[in-house]
Amino acid sequence: MLQVDCEKFWKDDEIAHRDNCFAPEAKQVALGIRMSDECVFAELNVPGDPWGITPRDVRIELNKRYNDKAEKIVGMRLLREDYPTDDMKFPSTKRIGEVFGGTYELDSKAGEWLHGSAQTPEELEKLLDYIDKLDLYEFMLPDNWETEKKRLFEEYGLRPPLMRHIRGPVTLAMSIYGIENLIFLGYDAPELFERFSNTIMDVILKMSAIMDKEAGYDENNLPSGFSFADDNCCLLTADMYEKFGYPILKAVFEKYSPGENDVRFQHSDSDMAHLLPILGRLNLTGCNFGPTLGVEEIREHMPKTRINGQLAPFTFMNNNQDDIIAEVKRDCEAIKRTGTKGLNIMTAGSINNGSSLESMRAVMYAIQKYGQY
Repeated sequence: MLQVDCEKFWKDDEIAHRDNCFAPEAKQVALGIRMSDECVFAELNVPGDPWGITPRDVRIELNKRYNDKAEKIVGMRLLREDYPTDDMKFPSTKRIGEVFGGTYELDSKAGEWLHGSAQTPEELEKLLDYIDKLDLYEFMLPDNWETEKKRLFEEYGLRPPLMRHIRGPVTLAMSIYGIENLIFLGYDAPELFERFSNTIMDVILKMSAIMDKEAGYDENNLPSGFSFADDNCCLLTADMYEKFGYPILKAVFEKYSPGENDVRFQHSDSDMAHLLPILGRLNLTGCNFGPTLGVEEIREHMPKTRINGQLAPFTFMNNNQDDIIAEVKRDCEAIKRTGTKGLNIMTAGSINNGSSLESMRAVMYAIQKYGQY
């Protein structure tokens, strides 16, 4: 087992996360990896569906066993061990993909997919006409919403969850209308392309406002912060993204993240190099981009953004400690060359089942050896 002073590591890591990982007093690069629930199956060598539904009692038992092992290997319990009972959950509300006529499917081998609802410009125009007239309040909230909302507050003091994270606009649009279709639309029907973007923006803001109201907030006391997961945005040219995706993020951030330190986050685990100059204008406070991007390349366009990355997820999952150490060393040395801080070592994408606790320890080893400021 690699030599890591776990006690010292976690003390230094606590400091490293201050000020959005830019704390002047930070002694080392921050570690953002805390594994994920799906990792328990390979780590414990037990059967299960990483992307499926695990019964609550089984999930808690597995996570406790995993955490017992994690304490020995990385010096910390990583996964949550408390989950709400069914009677503590709010009824499901309709999601943005459903507003646009799509259907969600949970695939045990590939996660959740959003199936589309339009394939031609005519169908898309008809869909947007429908959404323009849709009563979102009535559409989103189920029939038992009011009674359940009242019960959950009276019994548990719970308020409805806010909408502060969403599938990114380009990924949403390509799921609903098709990848090639959206690209062709940008060239062949620019007005409809722009209208599609404006409708997505309008729906995001209206859905968020509905959940704000349901949770008891008004325009004068809105909790701040918003994040997007937009893997497919890399498929648009910079010019097309500036016309379609950028205005949506700009409008949402202006409403929900106007302060300098308010969360403005973008996840896109793809090759985002051509979009960095545009995204840099949004003053993101955090980003998580694909492993093809370098730390220095991101920092050039985002001098004040916390970089969650840039360890390749497949490198982490393959569990070759030499490869993991090499990538973390590369990124630690890169951030130091920029003369800044703000690097939070994470996978540049998801942490998948098969990624081991020994691999996490290898990351800690590399940070302790190469990531000292």
